[in-house]
Amino acid sequence: MTSFIAPPRLLPKQSPPGIGTRIRNTLPERFAPYIYIAPFFLIFAVFGLIPLLFTFVVSLFDWNPIGQQTFIGFDNFTRLAADPRFWNAMLNTFAIFIISTVPQLVIALGLAHLLNHVRLRFATGFRMAMLVPYITSVAATTIVFAQLFDRDYGLFNYLISFFGGDHVDFLNDKVGSWFLVALMVVWRWTGYTTLLYLAALQAIPRDVYEAAAVDGAGGWKQFVYITIPSLRPIIVFTIVTSTIGGLQVFTEPLLVNPATGLTCGAARQCQTLTLFLYEQGFGQFEFGYGSAIGVALFVIVVLVALLNFFLSTRTRGGR
Repeated sequence: MTSFIAPPRLLPKQSPPGIGTRIRNTLPERFAPYIYIAPFFLIFAVFGLIPLLFTFVVSLFDWNPIGQQTFIGFDNFTRLAADPRFWNAMLNTFAIFIISTVPQLVIALGLAHLLNHVRLRFATGFRMAMLVPYITSVAATTIVFAQLFDRDYGLFNYLISFFGGDHVDFLNDKVGSWFLVALMVVWRWTGYTTLLYLAALQAIPRDVYEAAAVDGAGGWKQFVYITIPSLRPIIVFTIVTSTIGGLQVFTEPLLVNPATGLTCGAARQCQTLTLFLYEQGFGQFEFGYGSAIGVALFVIVVLVALLNFFLSTRTRGGR
């Protein structure tokens, strides 16, 4: 008698867990990231891209805000290239930018290294104090610095005369006004940059410094071969942002010499490109010419930022 063996029962084929869910959610998952970032691009388009394109369009016209708008092509740019006031404003802008940006980044890097490695009581209080200049009103800061550098009664001129020097008229001297505006920029932004560097420093593992110390590396070698390479991305970021901000300095030169208004002195000794733009656009109501200045400033900022990026990339590749 032979026994009968039933054939194995075939179970329905099942897909791996989660496959169906992923297939069903493919479309929403694809569009979700775009929906999340859409508000930024919409706001940027309305308040950034469209005004930028409109500025370029206006720069091609003799634009009267209450009259006719006549198309003149690139005549505004031709006039700009031959205008000594524009080249003077460019010189002032780059001079203030260099005098303020380089010390600011160097001082911020040193302060961040100090706050990260030196044991200080109330370290959190010192870190919070770094933001006090940043949150202080620019108008109040300008008034205080103008009093400190006053020709007759300023503290700095008092110290100069105390050591036998002659009083310096910072407000009416070209280099002196550069130094004054740059010092205000350094005082305002150094603390903010310091906190950026400090946050990046705290992300570096302590084991790296301890291993370097065991190998005989001193503090300077640790700073050069560990700290600087680790901070390279944030250093590039601060250089680019400082470039963008430094080439658009406006409030400090506007308020430091209120008696002369938009020219920042009788000889335009500290008038920057943004101040020159505002003078021509909203002071003289030459919107076409002012727009041409804005387009030129935009091109200059982009070129300098690209130069900084190129130099930082070459430096990283060389190492």
